[in-house]
Formats: sequence, structure tokens, C-alpha cells
Amino acid sequence: MSAITLSRLTKVYPGGVRALDALDLSISDGEFFALLGPSGCGKTTLLRTIAGLEVATGGTVEIGGRNVTNLQPGVRDVAMVFQDYALFPHMTVQDNIAYPLRIKKVGRAARQDKAAETAAELGLSALLDRRPAQLSGGQQQRVALARAMACHPQVFLLDEPLSNLDARLRLEARTFLKRLQRELGVTCVFVTHDQAEALALADRIAVMDGGRIRQVGTPVEVFRRPANTFVAGFIGSTPMNLLDAEVTGDGITVAGVRLAVPEAARGLVADGDQVVYGVRPEYLDLHAEAVDGALAGQVVVVENLGSSSLVSLDLPGADGSAGVSCQVVVPEGREPSLGATGWVLPREGRSLLYRDGELLGAPRPAPVAGVPA
Repeated sequence: MSAITLSRLTKVYPGGVRALDALDLSISDGEFFALLGPSGCGKTTLLRTIAGLEVATGGTVEIGGRNVTNLQPGVRDVAMVFQDYALFPHMTVQDNIAYPLRIKKVGRAARQDKAAETAAELGLSALLDRRPAQLSGGQQQRVALARAMACHPQVFLLDEPLSNLDARLRLEARTFLKRLQRELGVTCVFVTHDQAEALALADRIAVMDGGRIRQVGTPVEVFRRPANTFVAGFIGSTPMNLLDAEVTGDGITVAGVRLAVPEAARGLVADGDQVVYGVRPEYLDLHAEAVDGALAGQVVVVENLGSSSLVSLDLPGADGSAGVSCQVVVPEGREPSLGATGWVLPREGRSLLYRDGELLGAPRPAPVAGVPA
């Protein structure tokens, strides 16, 4: 078993910089888990603390039911793949892959055989005698993964291993990495700032901000029901529209238009409440003529996304003057003209309501095993 449990994990650097703030988190055995967030949010510090490369200021780290908080990295039975791959430039591919086994005092013949076997699994057999400088970025990435695989760790820790690849190679490597993790069945913790990467790869995602976890959930849960406005604005190739609104009677007023209160928030708001109406651009429909319940605005930007386009409209503000921006994704060939008036209609059941930055009607998070509520 290689589950990971973090209890009240804290990391404070000299000068009082709190990189991790009493985190509680449980990662299941065999799970592909992503740590996602903007630069400086603490995700790499968290990964390095699990690995033992950073010493926790407080709290505990358990791997496979064993408390490893005070153990050295070499005895935690984890393998880490770094952003720059950290290959030894003077060693061949075979020697790079075999290096962890050399550290463990495995005999030369045995470690060379194991390196060749692991290289074959990743399509590297023809490259065993080359050095890193003679490899492409994708090949270097596979060598770094092979080196991690060679010693059969309980846990893989991946620190943005795809960030140095070009766009097409990243897509290929992403598919390869997902398939490899499934075949190995090993617990994998993957750090990235690329939300599309996290949504595509992970079984579950923890979205981090300022050393704290703002939401944990499956990609579908995090995308469709962000727990707060931070996650709503961060997740998605196009951020969620977050529009100021006011509860008026049994409805809400958004940009001068009266809409129904989203079902999950009914009974949780009162007349006069100031709220934020959230709806993703993908869950809006754009009409060229007036439609009941639609938000009217002027088309100011049209961005071609290939098979679709992202249309930005200026909606009237609450006072009827200052405009607020709203974005909607439209199919290829249905792009409006710049300056035209468009009517944006939210799809039923796809809108959310936030108050004080938190989702109304959000389910309470499930308790973490072994962590006090």
C-alpha cells in the first residue's frame, strides 16, 4: 500500500514566510493526484516536503501507513522526476537509469540488466549508449521516468516534468504518462500550473493558493462546481464568468436582467443579498436576436480557438453605465461581427452562485482518513 496522508503539514521559511499552512490531505493508493495552482502557491514545496527534500516545520507525512516525517529522502521509498530532468551529462542513458540502483549497492551486472529492461519498456533501447546532450526533450523526459521506475518506488513525485517540452510533444507525453501510470499502478503526485494538464491527467486535483488547499475533487467536480471564486477563476482554459448580482425577491438581477436563483442556492439567499453569479463560457449560448432571460451586450473581441471561438461582450453595469465583461464559446462558423449586439443565455442547471467568495449549496468535504475534522 502506498497511500499518502498529510496531517496539519506546515512549512515556514526563515523570515516568517509560510509556504504550507497546516495542510490536511489524503491521497489513495494507486491514485494519480495533481497539485495545481499559480506560481508561489506552495505546490512544489509540498512535493519536496513529501520527498524529504524540505523539512516540515510542523505536522506529519505518512506513506503507506508509515510516519516518514523525520526520515531522510533515501529511505522514504519515493522517486522524484524534476522539471529539468536532472540527468547526469557525463553518463550514458543506461548509467543514468541505473544510478539509483548503484546508490543502493546493487551489483553492476544486475543494475545494467535492470536499466536495459526498464529502457525497453519506455522505447529507449536504441539510445542506451547516448548521453543526455544527444537526446531530444521528449527522450530526456523518458530517461528521467525510467530512472525513477528502475528502483520500483512506492510513490512517484513529478515536478512539472512536461513544462520544458513543446506543445505537440507535451500532448504526446501527457498521453504516455497517463498510460504508464495506469500500467504500473503506482501512486503518483504531479505538480503543475497548467490546469488543462491537471484536468486531463489526474484522478483528483488539489487546487492550492497561498500555501492552502482551496478545493480537492475530481476534474469534473472542480471544473463544474468550483468551491470558491478563486478556483472558478483559475480552472478552465477560459475562466468562469463571475458577474456581480443582487438577490431581488425570488430571483437575482445580473447586468439589469432578472434571472432565476440557481437550484443549489435556493433557500440560502435573501432579498437584497449581494452575490456573484458564475457561469462558464462553455455553458452559455449566444443569440443574434433578443431572447427572454438573456443578457444583452456588445461584441468587442472574437478569438479563434480552432473548432470554436471565444466571444467577449460588454454588458451594462448595475448602474446602466459602466460595462462588465462576459465571455461565451461559440461553434465554428457562428462568430458574430465586432460591434454587433448579442444575447447571452445561460443553460439550465449550469450556473452557480457565490457569496463572500464561497459557493452556495456546496457539499461539505468528506473527512480525511486519520485526520481530525
